[in-house]
Amino acid sequence: MKIALMDSGIGLLAAAAVVRRLRPDADLVLSLDPDGMPWGPRTPEDLTARALAVAEAAAAHRPDALVVGCNTATVHALTALRARLEPGLPVIGTVPAIKPAAAGGGPIAIWATPATTGSPYQRDLIDTFADGVEVAQVPCWGLAEAVERADESAVDAAVAAAAALTPDDVTAVVLGCTHYELVGERIRAAVQRPGRPRLALYGSAGAVAAQTLRRIGGEPAPQAPATGTLTVLLSGREGPLPASVLTYAEGRLLDGTAGTAPVG
Repeated sequence: MKIALMDSGIGLLAAAAVVRRLRPDADLVLSLDPDGMPWGPRTPEDLTARALAVAEAAAAHRPDALVVGCNTATVHALTALRARLEPGLPVIGTVPAIKPAAAGGGPIAIWATPATTGSPYQRDLIDTFADGVEVAQVPCWGLAEAVERADESAVDAAVAAAAALTPDDVTAVVLGCTHYELVGERIRAAVQRPGRPRLALYGSAGAVAAQTLRRIGGEPAPQAPATGTLTVLLSGREGPLPASVLTYAEGRLLDGTAGTAPVG
């Protein structure tokens, strides 16, 4: 079994780590775009072109499925990616976990990039899955970029700024950018209010990994031998994991299985 994940940067780590835990025997291909990141400020057309190039680099390694490990790329490029690659290669997108968060009744906050916050895409998800639930949309200026650089002080500053915009009574925070899952406990600590129940965090990595296995008919096998290889593509070129990934537990897990797998 071979599963590819794509993103402009290291936001795909959360989903990749869950896949690794569920299937230690699966070969992973991580396709990043350091030459073109960040994708967020790009036009939808430019972002789609970058995403297609990154996806095709991953597809050359003949995976059984491709995960778009980025909310922004899912919004703008998923249709084009599926048109290019399916049905031969199943493509799984990443959607913020608004539905399960809203099921608790709220109030909830959605932390997302400034470009996504207030967008028609996010508004439609709220209307569809959180109708009648109090929802605060919180723009997280610079947080994804700080996580990408593993800049501790910048992460702390961005988390604190977003926490200050988050209402005191929220019971859950939706992590609407895959980068945020890498610092989830820091977000929880910043938003948690004294005397209130433990804040729930809702990321997408677990659901995306489970959906990926379902699409290819694979069952979780967490006790399988840890034989899966790891191939890293950097704007189409094979290379090492970026040094910043070792800051995060998910990156260290994957780094422990790093190796180069042959194409095909």
